[in-house]
Amino acid sequence: MRGSLGGPRLLLRRLREVMAKPVSAQSRLDDIVTQIAFNMVAEVCSVYVLHTDGRLELYATEGLKREAVHLTTMRIDEGLVGLIAATAESLALPDAQVHPAFSYRPETGEEIYQSFLGVPILRGGNTLGVLVVQNRARRIYSEEEIEVLQTTAMLLAEMIASGELQSILPPGSDTVLHQSHALRGTSVADGVGLGHVVLHESRVIVKKLVAENVDKEAERLEEAVAALRDAIDRLVDRGDQVGPGEHREVLQTIRMFAHDRGWLRRLREAVMTGLTAEAAVERVQSDTRAKLQRQTDPYLRERLHDLDDLANRLLHQLTGQSLVTAHDEMPDNAVLVARSMGPAALLDYDRHRLRGLVLEDGGSTSHVAIVARALGVPVVGDVASVVNLVEPGDAIIVDGTTGEVHIRPTPEVEAAYAEKARLRARRQEQYRKLRDVPALSLDGVQVDLHMNAGVMLDLPHVAETNAASIGLFRTELLFMVASKFPRASQQYALYKSVMDAIPDRPVTFRTLDIGGDKILPYMPRLEEENPALGWRAIRIGLDRPALLRSQLRAMIKAGAGRELRVMFPMVATVAEFKAARTIALREQDWLCRHGHGVPSDLRLGVMVEVPSLLWQLDEIAEAADFLSVGSNDLGQYLFAVDRDNKRVATRFDMLSAPMLRALAAVAAVGAVKGKPVTLCGEMGGKPLEALALIALGYRGLSMAPSSIGPVKAMLLALDVDKASHHLKSLIQSGEDGPIIRERLRDFADEQAIPI
Repeated sequence: MRGSLGGPRLLLRRLREVMAKPVSAQSRLDDIVTQIAFNMVAEVCSVYVLHTDGRLELYATEGLKREAVHLTTMRIDEGLVGLIAATAESLALPDAQVHPAFSYRPETGEEIYQSFLGVPILRGGNTLGVLVVQNRARRIYSEEEIEVLQTTAMLLAEMIASGELQSILPPGSDTVLHQSHALRGTSVADGVGLGHVVLHESRVIVKKLVAENVDKEAERLEEAVAALRDAIDRLVDRGDQVGPGEHREVLQTIRMFAHDRGWLRRLREAVMTGLTAEAAVERVQSDTRAKLQRQTDPYLRERLHDLDDLANRLLHQLTGQSLVTAHDEMPDNAVLVARSMGPAALLDYDRHRLRGLVLEDGGSTSHVAIVARALGVPVVGDVASVVNLVEPGDAIIVDGTTGEVHIRPTPEVEAAYAEKARLRARRQEQYRKLRDVPALSLDGVQVDLHMNAGVMLDLPHVAETNAASIGLFRTELLFMVASKFPRASQQYALYKSVMDAIPDRPVTFRTLDIGGDKILPYMPRLEEENPALGWRAIRIGLDRPALLRSQLRAMIKAGAGRELRVMFPMVATVAEFKAARTIALREQDWLCRHGHGVPSDLRLGVMVEVPSLLWQLDEIAEAADFLSVGSNDLGQYLFAVDRDNKRVATRFDMLSAPMLRALAAVAAVGAVKGKPVTLCGEMGGKPLEALALIALGYRGLSMAPSSIGPVKAMLLALDVDKASHHLKSLIQSGEDGPIIRERLRDFADEQAIPI
């Protein structure tokens, strides 16, 4: 390195000695800039720290006027230092004063310095400050010198992250690493949770940055990379999954990055500057993250998740740590933060310690959401980059009602949410008082409020809410949380336990609804162009009749002597339903012939969720014992909109005229044919949407247990006849969904109906 007095390794060794001294934070910073200036033969070395209000403050300097320390500040978009902070990119200039971003500060005395080299102080891709060296003479800084300064900035990042600078911060100020963030995502599960961050996949905290033996660190790096590649190759070759939500194509992408020569070259170069292997991984990924976070290309930004995953796996490989956070380390008020999570993983945590869940990926229809609602845990999904913005133990607030997440909230925000949580608790108590009040409208219309379930944890809620029945039991959750395909005896045991837990009320089991986005970890994943329209649900059951027969046999056997309701999902034609019904009746006959008990009343129904059934309503109502509308799928198929696609999921409204007309047709045919009709999608659990459904003629709604109280409160204040006339006029008006929603909300307000 030209002009260096000892090179980067000597500098890092000296800085390590400085970090170990028992001195004040200011003295340590002063020593650091002196050592950097001496080693790099620079006449100036300065450290600027970024505050939460966007100000960059001069914290230490060697060469500029000392009285400028803690006096000189600039905005993040001001001057060369501000430019580096804003772009997170290094800047080397032989003549700084001719650069258009140059900003002269007379109090520093820097007008005599011509050349300039500045690098961002990065941690986790976040800019914490800027490190600068300057020289009087015109000087072209080499790539090696830039590399040395970037490596040195890592030490400063750890010093800032450790909180050591808090002692010299002015009152009411804080570094950007500790700033509050208010983020918005998708409301997944209702409720408010206040607690502290627990990362679902533990993060390695790199504490040892400076290598004692560079050759040994290089060898450790090579061994870890080779082991990581082998592990990923084995997983891809098996077609297996690594954690919830990470499917084969994700692993293929990670494998591609793991074999990228440029990535390995950058890691090797970082180690050769004197960093430990762990610090080299953190350094390379922090630089990459900072660049990709500022990209406007959505594809490149999405690749950041894959690179973060790869770096995290390599760090765990180097340290031998487990990827999953130890559950016994959870605080009593834990808020889980994860990129994605499956239902089985959430069930592994102590529900009594959970206060909330925040996901980067996962919307209101994800399967972890179903389990979260059963646990009563508020969840917000689709929160971009939240994993990189939090540190374990950070204070965090999850508002599952509005989809807001507050990281390191201010005392005012925390107090406001604490009051909101208390108000919610009082409201829940009011709902509990409605438990034994009949579900009758003001004009005497009875509406049966059923409960959706999928795990045994749901069952106590039937008595708590006084639900009319379990209107939907999702049997696939048993298969999704199992490590291998459940045997018939295991299925029978579950279904029998469910029936025994609520002996006085019916249970409606839905047969296995897998495929599409519901992938079993032990089932080969099919490559399909459109999985939501592909081989799933009843299509799998009819093509693999042994699978459907074993499930139906277990259900029918479990329902011996009871009324049993079974419904088939994803039915597109009447012929499909009749084929499934034939299999069910054969299984009942088989059990009878072999001396097993059978249900006293077996009712076979159909999920109305494929739009083709809307043109076969008379025929399907004749064939089925009951109809159950799956509003989630019916809505996405009706509008040709993937509900999990963030770009289009909000383009349609469930209260728009096409959807309401389709729903009205199903309710009408049920009334004419004398067949019960229930709606069991998310729509039925929202008071305003439930109001519309009741106005359309629905007399049975099935929902999450937490929704029964609010929907019943709405029903008790509703005049169904008035609502029906009002909604009919809105549908006929030709207005679009948002207008209908707004007018329906106005109607509720005028009638004092709580929604």
